[in-house]
Amino acid sequence: MTRHTTTPFAGQKPGTSGLRKKTAVFMQPNYLENFVQATFDAIGGVADKVLVLGGDGRYFGAQAAGIILKMAAANGAARVIVGQGAWLSTPAASHLIRIRGAAGGIILSASHNPGGPDEDFGVKYNIGNGGPAPETVTEAIFAATQTITEYRKLDVPDPDLTVLGETVLGAMVVEVVDPVAAYADLMETLFDFKALRGLFHEGFRVRIDSMNAITGPYATEIFERRLGAAPGSVVHATPLPDFGGMHPDPNPTWAHELMAEMMGPDAPDFGAASDGDGDRNMVLGRGVYVSPSDSLAVLAANAHLCPGYAAGLKGVARSMPTSMAVDRVAADLGIDCYETPTGWKFFGNLLDAGRVSLCGEESFGTGSDHVREKDGLWAVLMWLNIIAVRGQGVAEIMADHWERFGRTYYSRHDYEALPVDIAELMLNQFRAAMPTMPGQVVEGLTVAAVDEFAYADPVDGSASSGQGLRVLFEDGARVVLRLSGTGTEGATLRVYLERYEPGPDGLTLDPQAALAPVIRATEVLVGIEGYTGREEPDVIT
Repeated sequence: MTRHTTTPFAGQKPGTSGLRKKTAVFMQPNYLENFVQATFDAIGGVADKVLVLGGDGRYFGAQAAGIILKMAAANGAARVIVGQGAWLSTPAASHLIRIRGAAGGIILSASHNPGGPDEDFGVKYNIGNGGPAPETVTEAIFAATQTITEYRKLDVPDPDLTVLGETVLGAMVVEVVDPVAAYADLMETLFDFKALRGLFHEGFRVRIDSMNAITGPYATEIFERRLGAAPGSVVHATPLPDFGGMHPDPNPTWAHELMAEMMGPDAPDFGAASDGDGDRNMVLGRGVYVSPSDSLAVLAANAHLCPGYAAGLKGVARSMPTSMAVDRVAADLGIDCYETPTGWKFFGNLLDAGRVSLCGEESFGTGSDHVREKDGLWAVLMWLNIIAVRGQGVAEIMADHWERFGRTYYSRHDYEALPVDIAELMLNQFRAAMPTMPGQVVEGLTVAAVDEFAYADPVDGSASSGQGLRVLFEDGARVVLRLSGTGTEGATLRVYLERYEPGPDGLTLDPQAALAPVIRATEVLVGIEGYTGREEPDVIT
């Protein structure tokens, strides 16, 4: 039997990065099956198509892969290319979709969220360009979940995903591939591996923290085997179903072991961390933390030093909450800079149209036109290539950058697991007061404008509204307020704060101190503590 009767589940609406819920929710009978069948139906079926499948190794991932393979076979797919052990980093999956001409792929991950039986799981569909499904597709998926009456799945044992090679499942070919090789080969075409090997041969020390998530095998292959970094340079290198109890989010709060070592007395020359599915990165030098917004700006200013970008950048793009540091680099280079809503899918059209080469988000994500996802290890390799060519450490590169372009002090304050009704009430009250705010002087700052960001895609004309509330002050300081769609409990309020210092003085302040007037002004305008009872954010990045 391949047809199974079912009824809809409420709330199967994909967010900016697919559908994320607690693992136990996905493990309910028919829950995963409903969502996968709705996805297949929303894209016009998968008959005779090639798909890619893999994930970050979190709990339930291998079992989910087996279910999806049996569903793909029952729905008539011709072939599914799956990473060995159901492993594939998100950028590696994007690359496989592109080089194999697949119709799309399913990625099993909740990204930077914790994993385990009591934690989070996620399913995301990527389209044929290798990028996340656009809103037209995710809305069609959600609509299909609301009317589904049956799903199709073979009633056979799960295929063995531990052995490389091809097997047949029904009439469909299951091709189990090395999850690392094609991605590592791609990196060799973009960066000067000879120069990087020379860097490590000279004793350059790194600590690459994979946080017991998917990038461990990739980082070990690239940095230790291909580039000659000292054994043990990659730490927490084995992907574990619960990430070894770690929260695989590469920021100063959760990657605290890496932070402690890089700020310590015998710090390596360079440090980096990546997240659950390998698409995010945090970069540090000895005694210095690089904010994601600064990282994007530095990569844009120095991309020409890397072989894959020697001809220069076509343009750059950033998500709206990301600081405007990269805008100043783009202006200096004479290239376009696009501002998009949060969510990597909004970069896809710009990349496909050849308008941009480099993209970034403040949430520790950077990437380029080599794939259609953000890519953590790619960003690390670009930093190392720049270091090798310039012969400078991270601190020197940052100091030179700020001296040339000025410094955009930037921070994100997250208030996690807020009651949804309270969070929405707070922002609705803020909206109601927006018309009265321009001209107000708050904590010495004069409000110049307040709006709610909307985006018109310059390639296809599609529109996205309600993408974040913005306060712009007369001195160029800025606050953005946004409810995140990546959590699985309550609401997460993200508050993005920035202030520009042109220099030459004032370039070495602590970011929280530099932003103190903006932080105080935000409390006056929004009243976060009054609504939530939270005196401090849960996470500061």
